[in-house]
Amino acid sequence: MRILVTGGAGFIGSHVADTYINAGHDVFVVDDLSSGTRENLHPKVHFVHADIQDSSVRQLIVREKIEVLNHHAAQMDVRRSVADPLFDARINIMGMLNLLEGAREAGVKKIVFASSGGTVYGEQEQFPADETHATHPICPYGVSKRTGEHYLHYYQTEHHIPYIALRYANIYGPRQNPHGEAGVVAIFTTRLLAGQQPVINGDGKQTRDYVFVGDVARANLAALQVDFTGPINIGTGVETDVNVLFDHLRRFTGSEAPEQHGPAKPGEQRRSVLAAGRAAQLLGWRPEVTLENGLRQTVEFFRTRTHGH
Repeated sequence: MRILVTGGAGFIGSHVADTYINAGHDVFVVDDLSSGTRENLHPKVHFVHADIQDSSVRQLIVREKIEVLNHHAAQMDVRRSVADPLFDARINIMGMLNLLEGAREAGVKKIVFASSGGTVYGEQEQFPADETHATHPICPYGVSKRTGEHYLHYYQTEHHIPYIALRYANIYGPRQNPHGEAGVVAIFTTRLLAGQQPVINGDGKQTRDYVFVGDVARANLAALQVDFTGPINIGTGVETDVNVLFDHLRRFTGSEAPEQHGPAKPGEQRRSVLAAGRAAQLLGWRPEVTLENGLRQTVEFFRTRTHGH
């Protein structure tokens, strides 16, 4: 199939693009390289350096007769979304609408959307949360991701484009960007390897559901085959707190850095964990990489990168 992966030079998108190429698909990548890098790109992808808000991207979808739109490009920094909700909405809502209009014009057969189980549910009431859990996001990023799902529902109802919104838990693994407010795994790993002292926000008892990027890429591949429209959680159903995560990473990096705590971040969710029963049932997908195994692979990736590829 002819597939466009937006954000395909980024952390998750590049793993998805690799998986599609290895499965024999013809893959186009659009990325503005604001957080992605060319070195993440598979040599077989057709790469276009562009912003998803550009009309050229809409034209590309039509011209190249794209059959599947896999949408990963996003403003993904929760704290930036709080500081600048307009910026977040321009990319995550207006940018997405530009793509959806292109998909409509091109007669795209399916859309796979990277949504956020970590944020669309807001402060969870049930643990783990399944897809029927109320959605009351408490940050603009979560609002924009949930809005994206609403637009997908509209395009499905009005224009008959099937979609799957993959509601991701906290994804970690090789190629994660350790700069800015990226994932805690990448930040801790690079600091520990550099002999620096990471700081844990608050008491470190806040929990997240950590899912390995390779498992996530497999879910994106499975989503191509399934005749289902709606949201599907992609997580492990296991809660891990930051202190435990730090402990694992300290062990795998061989660091002696003590556990050090700083002030809590305002508005940070306390607990987040997703039920992935629907993914098992519909996609035949289950997480295969254990946290320890995934963290070990991640540390190795960053270790080889710091000591020259």
